[in-house]
Amino acid sequence: MKKNLNQIDRFVRIIVSLLIGVLYVFGIIQGIVASVLIISAIIWTLTSCFSYCPMYQVLGLTTLKEPI
Repeated sequence: MKKNLNQIDRFVRIIVSLLIGVLYVFGIIQGIVASVLIISAIIWTLTSCFSYCPMYQVLGLTTLKEPI
């Protein structure tokens, strides 16, 4: 599993995940929308922890800079 996320990408994913968690805790998002967003937040958090996004792999994308 080759890393394909840079630090900025990982940071943004964590911040968005935390924001979704806060919105859920305060009851701003509810129901199906909340469930979908919470599942997405969990996935984004896991991909940030491993610096690897399977969807990026499928699409042939990476946010890492290539060494010169």
